[in-house]
Amino acid sequence: MNAQFELKAVEAGVLKVAYLESGSPSGKPVLLLHGFPYDVHAFDETTSLLVAKGCRVITPYLRGFGDTRFLNPETPRSGQQAALAHDLIALMNAVGISSAVLAGFDWGGRIACIASALWPERVKGLVSDGYSIQNIAKSGEPLPPETESQYWYQYYFHGERGRAGLTTYRRELCEKLWNTWSPNWNFDSATFARTAASFDNPDFVEVVIHSYRHRFGLTPGDPLLDVTEAKLATIPSISIPTITLHGAADTVTPPSISECDRSFFTSTYERRVIPSVGHNLPQEAPHAFAEAVQSLAL
Repeated sequence: MNAQFELKAVEAGVLKVAYLESGSPSGKPVLLLHGFPYDVHAFDETTSLLVAKGCRVITPYLRGFGDTRFLNPETPRSGQQAALAHDLIALMNAVGISSAVLAGFDWGGRIACIASALWPERVKGLVSDGYSIQNIAKSGEPLPPETESQYWYQYYFHGERGRAGLTTYRRELCEKLWNTWSPNWNFDSATFARTAASFDNPDFVEVVIHSYRHRFGLTPGDPLLDVTEAKLATIPSISIPTITLHGAADTVTPPSISECDRSFFTSTYERRVIPSVGHNLPQEAPHAFAEAVQSLAL
């Protein structure tokens, strides 16, 4: 049975955050966090499975996506990792959740990792696609050519041609990434269109471009976040019970990337590789994703 999704909005930090909420208000709280170029619909089936197990599920549109909006036109349209993590904590405060299981992939996995590292008292359990806190100091070090080729879109966004390309061809570019990163996922046009509507957010391009430039040290971040970025630069460990999930067919962050991640986690840790699945793990393998979350939530 599908969960009943209620679209809500709340002022939280610098944003008016749009989010979906499902399940009983007294259920075990779970926050599901999407990445780029995806949105809340990556978790539709996962949410239904979790609600059936008694969870309260909140799934926000990240800054620059969907109906989430900045409250002040003067606020920097930052896409840096610290900004996204502060957005999450502000949302938890705004909806009255003191602690929850955090589960995400791509940008969402990074957000969940940062919250777990810097605010462990707010996190009961972590599901992510590895330890993905950015080591910006080492971002200029070259990688093997095969790995570099997987990040072509990031380098494209470093120039103004990439900004113009994302502005003009945002749907075509994002659909290409879906197809490339999840070669075994036969999604239909309606599935993509449902998510692609989120890319029409007026801040989508600025947030995405800033994200992929800041992580390489090519543009400054929001000065108000310098203290948080300094903490992240130490590459902090995570003391939260963690399950990492990896799609065996993921062509942008293959499971080999996380093979040496164990040392970053100081609590219980389990690494799972899901056969035939690509980058969008919760939408491609919702039962595997929901089972991992459920095992930490209940």
